[in-house]
This record gives sequence, structure tokens and C-alpha cells, in this order.
Amino acid sequence: MQAVRIAGVGSTVFGVLPERTGRDLFGEAAQIAIEDSEVPRADIERLCYGNFIGTLTERQGHQAPLMTAAAGVTAPATRYESACASGGVALMSAVEAIRSGTTDVVLVGGMERMHNVTTKQATKGLAMAADDLYESRAGVTFPGAYALMARAYFVEYGGTRADLAAVAVKNHSNAIGNETAQFQREISLTDVIEAPTVADPLGLYDACPITDGASACVLVSESYAAAHDLNTPVNITGAGQGTDSLALQERKSLTQTPATTRAATTAYDEAKITPDDVDLLEVHDCFTIAEVLALEGLGLYEPGEAIDAAATGDTTADGNCPVNLSGGLKAKGHPVGATGVSQVVELTKLLRGDHINTDAVPDATVALAHNAGGTVASATVHVLEVCG
Repeated sequence: MQAVRIAGVGSTVFGVLPERTGRDLFGEAAQIAIEDSEVPRADIERLCYGNFIGTLTERQGHQAPLMTAAAGVTAPATRYESACASGGVALMSAVEAIRSGTTDVVLVGGMERMHNVTTKQATKGLAMAADDLYESRAGVTFPGAYALMARAYFVEYGGTRADLAAVAVKNHSNAIGNETAQFQREISLTDVIEAPTVADPLGLYDACPITDGASACVLVSESYAAAHDLNTPVNITGAGQGTDSLALQERKSLTQTPATTRAATTAYDEAKITPDDVDLLEVHDCFTIAEVLALEGLGLYEPGEAIDAAATGDTTADGNCPVNLSGGLKAKGHPVGATGVSQVVELTKLLRGDHINTDAVPDATVALAHNAGGTVASATVHVLEVCG
């Protein structure tokens, strides 16, 4: 089985970019990644592309061939959709293609553009990641769904609004200086706690923003990297995907995320590591409670123990388990189809030593990316390691 090396990575600025088209955004991210990789465009054999609601926000289906043109390649292309995990699923497919030995070079990426439509229209599109029959038609929104999960967590394990607020404060602090992040400013616990309530107990600062942007990576086989004398210090050693019931009402528990655990178990087994070996993580913090649930689902904390991880400093940049040094979805932003790939972009830079927050993890060799869709009905986990 071929080992998978990350040859190049790139992201656009994340933020409010209504004047730019999706093809323009993805073309820029691909250009950055390809230049970073030093791989000729002619050698790219496949494009794996993630996008969730472009058929609505840009009235554009059949995006895969459009994005090959934007990237300046002629390789076969496929669009992957798995709600907010679209980028992670595209990445899974790219890894599998290289491991199988059928492909040596894959361009993988994702894009989402949502500020060219109204907030109401973007929210309506995002709501399609929930169960239309049993959730959306009953008035359940994603803030409402994650609020239900947070309330269930507080009842079962305890925790406070301040504990959740600490997650938001931490991630905003991490985004300062990250040139592609949407929000590069600090917020305080008071800011979070006194912000308008979105769905009790979650407030405005507990939620990630609507974001436009794109990210891309060039993945190559170990044999290709060696033959072309490429500098590829970061390897994807584990990849896993998990699925759960789409609607919350069908789940046994609102405080556990089996899709995350299933994906993590596969990824750990493939990489031959345990959660204790992970030095840093990028996890799917679409809401502050989502980061807590992710850390427990990944096995970094026992159930009920991750709620105060940010408040106690365990997951801060200088803590034992740094989480979301990019700023996470909360501050870096969440261009849905690009998010899973953007996590790998950030982790690759952190491990290579060319990220703004690299100094916080100078000895890190193992990183983990966790990408989730909906209320974690879908999840992917990728393990990145510095090559020995």
C-alpha cells in the first residue's frame, strides 16, 4: 500500500467575499497548493472536490469539471457532498486513490460561497443537512439542535455557560495573526456570555460564522515524491469515516457522537497510534459544544471530562492538548465544503513549521483533523505525522 504524502497546501482568505465566484475562489486555493507542491499540473491525475450547497447559492450543479478548469488541470474530477464533512470525505477518497496504487497525484479541495445570497437563503440551504421530515419541518434549526445537545450534556455531566464561552475565547485568540482567518480579534468571556442568545444555552459567540472561501491540497504517493525529489515532510497515516442517524430523535444519546468515534477508531488503527500520541488537533467546532463532544468522541477525554478543557487551559495553545490553533471554525471560519481540507492545510503548516502558531507546538509530530457533517451524522478523521 502506497504511503500518502502532502506535497502542497493552500487556502484563500476566509470571510465575506460575495463579489467572487466559486470557481475563482477554488482556482486561487488550487494555485497556491500546486505552487507549494512544485508538482506540474500535467501530473495531476484526479481532482476530489467538496461542496455542499453550491447548487443553491450559485445555481451551479456539475461543479467538478468546472473546478478542473479553474485549477488549470484536465484530470477526471468528482464532487463530494456530505454536508459540513464534504471536504473531509473528498480527502478520504483522495487518500484511498493513492493508497490503492492506481493514482500517484491527486488535487483535493473544497469551496463554499454563501454571502452572495441572503442570510435567510444561506441558512435554508445549510438546514438541508438535517432531517427534513422529522427536524426541519418541525422547526428544528442547527443552533437549536446543538443547544439540545448542550442542555443534555449539562444535565448528564454538568458544565456551565462559562465553560463553553472559554472554547470561543480560546479559538478567537488562536486566530490572531492567521492571515486566512475570518475573525482575527480577541473576545472575552463576558463578550460571549452577554451576547444575544441564539438557542439557550448557546449565544451568538458560541456559533461559527457564515463564510466564503476555498482550500486545496496536493497529495502524492511516497514513490512519486521520491522519484521527483519532493520535500514532503508530512504524511497522512490514518483515515477513517463514520456515520450515525441523521435525526437526533433516532439516537440513543445526545451527548455522544458515535460517527466521530467510529472514524477515529479506524484512523488510529491505520496509523498505529492511540489518542495519547496526538500532539495537536483541528476539530469541528461549528458550535462551542461541538468541540467538547468531538474531544470526547475522539477518545482524548472520557465522557463528561472535556467540558472544562478550555477553561482550565488544557486545550489552549500552551496547554497539554492544543486544539484549533488555526482559530477553528469558530474564528477561522467555516466555508462548508472547504472546511475538512482547510483543517489539513492548517495542520500541515503547523507540522512543517510555517504557521503563525508553530512556536506553540515546536516538537509536535502527530496531528489529527476531525470534520463533521450536520449534528455529526457524518464524520471523518485524518491522522497526520511528520515523516521519520
